[in-house]
Amino acid sequence: MHTPTHDSDFSRTVDKLADDPNPYEPAVGSMPENDMSQADLDNVNKTGTTTIGISTADGVIIATDMRASLGGRFVSNKNVQKVEQIHPTGALTLVGSVGGAQSFISTLRAEVNLYEARRGENMSIEALATLAGNFARGGPFFAIHPILGGVDDQGSHVYSIDPAGGVMGDDYTVTGSGMQLAYGHLEQAYEPDMSNEEAKTVAARGIKSAVERDTGSGNGVFLAEITGEGVDIHGHHDFDDVL
Repeated sequence: MHTPTHDSDFSRTVDKLADDPNPYEPAVGSMPENDMSQADLDNVNKTGTTTIGISTADGVIIATDMRASLGGRFVSNKNVQKVEQIHPTGALTLVGSVGGAQSFISTLRAEVNLYEARRGENMSIEALATLAGNFARGGPFFAIHPILGGVDDQGSHVYSIDPAGGVMGDDYTVTGSGMQLAYGHLEQAYEPDMSNEEAKTVAARGIKSAVERDTGSGNGVFLAEITGEGVDIHGHHDFDDVL
């Protein structure tokens, strides 16, 4: 074997690898540090938001308001769809920073599609909730607190997923800046054997209660109806259309 010529391209490559104990192992990257200032955070588009998920005898109802704001003080968009289908029979809400929530939804939707392609069956909603919690805990999804709702062979499911990756299932749940106002209504109105149509009214009234007092919520309601047949989402700027 010939000795590489001094200062040749090959010799320089050998020098670079000299301190590497195993150059054949993959390089492990690192996540960029979050060095955003408070001024930067105030200019992030946030959903503010009130989102509600209710498990029913027929499936799941998810309701959200339609407002996005900058720093909670300026309305940046009055027609935001804050609930998206991510599974053939499941949907997720957007709560927190718009960018983080959109990235979170895209990532989960891709994982659901991969699971179906590889295994030839749909992911269970419980498995999807676990995956969502893992992503929230370990991924770069900034300031999110969504609701996941879905229907599978085990029945109807509603989960809240906190920013630290905690996953909690319940018959109904609320997240967002108007949650205390909406919870007050749901505590009085929820019934475990409600139909989807009854739950739509209860959820819409919960959103309306939050909109009346929470500046981060407003401009109407999106309603998602989830059954074993699929997901149906419609927006209403006038609450009278659904009450």
